[in-house]
Amino acid sequence: MLIGIDLGTTNSAVALWQDGQARLVPNALGAMLTPSAVAILPDGTTLVGAAALERAGAKDGASATSFKRFMGTDRKVKLGRKEFSAEELSALVLMALRDDVAALTGDVPTEAVITVPAYFNDRQRKATRRAGELAGLAVRRLINEPTAAALAFGLQDKAEREPFLVFDLGGGTFDVSIVEMFEGIVEVRASAGDNRLGGDDFNTALAGAVKARLDPENRLAAIDERRAQALLQQAAERARRALTDAQDAEFAMTVDGVRLATTVTASEFEAQAEGLIRRLRDPVVRALRDSQIDAASLSEVVLVGGATRMPVVRKAITRLFGRFPSSAVHPDHAVALGAAIQGGLIARDGGLSEIRITDVCPFTLGIETAERSARGMIQDGLFSPIIERNTPVPVSRMGIYSTMADNQKHIEVNIFQGEAREVSGNVRLGTLKIPVPAKAAGEVGIEVRFSYDSSGLLEVDVEVPLTGAQHNLVIIDEEDRKAASDLEARRKALAALKHHPREEAANQALLARAERCYEEFLGDARAIVGDRIGHFAAALDSQEPRRIVDAAADLTELLDMLEANPPL
Repeated sequence: MLIGIDLGTTNSAVALWQDGQARLVPNALGAMLTPSAVAILPDGTTLVGAAALERAGAKDGASATSFKRFMGTDRKVKLGRKEFSAEELSALVLMALRDDVAALTGDVPTEAVITVPAYFNDRQRKATRRAGELAGLAVRRLINEPTAAALAFGLQDKAEREPFLVFDLGGGTFDVSIVEMFEGIVEVRASAGDNRLGGDDFNTALAGAVKARLDPENRLAAIDERRAQALLQQAAERARRALTDAQDAEFAMTVDGVRLATTVTASEFEAQAEGLIRRLRDPVVRALRDSQIDAASLSEVVLVGGATRMPVVRKAITRLFGRFPSSAVHPDHAVALGAAIQGGLIARDGGLSEIRITDVCPFTLGIETAERSARGMIQDGLFSPIIERNTPVPVSRMGIYSTMADNQKHIEVNIFQGEAREVSGNVRLGTLKIPVPAKAAGEVGIEVRFSYDSSGLLEVDVEVPLTGAQHNLVIIDEEDRKAASDLEARRKALAALKHHPREEAANQALLARAERCYEEFLGDARAIVGDRIGHFAAALDSQEPRRIVDAAADLTELLDMLEANPPL
């Protein structure tokens, strides 16, 4: 079975192409979105999703969120006694989504289309593939998030559309794509983005605005830094969501039994977020420039990603384009639905037989070169583009280069991805060392051909015309080389670690919520919550469904009441 997955920074979702349409799959809690969160309890139990998110600010909890931002890096997150890479944590989320589909359909999915930010580089894309493989999924295709959203938007009525812009602001990343639809072809004209800009950053800005008056006695400094940050982010997220429909909101949290609270206004938030709003403009301008399309000629501006609900963002978009944006697609669901549609295309579903999609190369690809200055000095470490960003793929392009020193016996072809003039600012992908005849500088040339396809495969062919010698390299990251030998062992380790029975997911989430409330409240409220936790735990131990349902209902009712009217 082939599924479509939106692997998000804040939330993830999974969808199927079924009976001629894309269909979202609910998780065990009945929600269409699963928080991209992983937690390890003190007893070693692993939680994924809502239950893990509830543990983020707990004293004895070890939770990880927003780890998508570290994909493709060496950064590790320590949970309990173990350290995890971003792809290992992502694999646990992917497993949970896979199991949700299995619970619904009775079949365990084996293949997936997974979405990635349009501006993810080669390392980040390969890390995403590894996460899928660790989750037991063969990744048939990585599709850019705004491209997936464009598919979901365009297939609503299959009408032809003039170029439109997909504005995708999620929890951790920002992407822009300009797309056109004609004669059944969904053509991406250009993409741009910022992998370090999303709703999390707006939360951080909001927390920065109120932290001093929220915590004048500096109680947060006395607790673990990661826990303090989790509490601030959770409070900021709640306040930011409240400001979507109000002019002011409470910014509140409980630290070791002490409730900290203050009020934040929409105007205060806007002022604090001004720098982030300015950063939204640059990718938009770059995508318009690369596509050679004027903003006034765009037919629509389509909003995708939960962070686009913020009034401050919608105001900025309206000012930038001189029009109101479109809300024709669900901001949280469009990317997963588009991934499922891509799955249907791969499976050659009859209902999609007339649909084709074209994409672009998100980054410039080239090699390291050197130049001789007017004074005869050689400056090396310079980037020479071969395939420019936003070139439609698949594509094959060639560059011609020559030796710079007399009697040079080798030319080292260092391959990079990025936009910086100096290669030190770009991502190194691989190296080819080419033997050449020892002759005078400039007498020996090489032809370097790059071929790049929509799945991210880069093939490098180098020919020495003087000798006819040919060399070839298919780019493989060193991490992929290691994964080839120990991938199965890593998959087994993750499978053994994961403990997320589908029938127990709702109960784990409810327990986590109750334990959080126990930490927040004092006095009689804390005693009552503790008593109900014990009652619910006993019901779970009994394994009697009716007793569990009744105890869960009692506990939920109590928590709803206390959180709606928290005791002073």
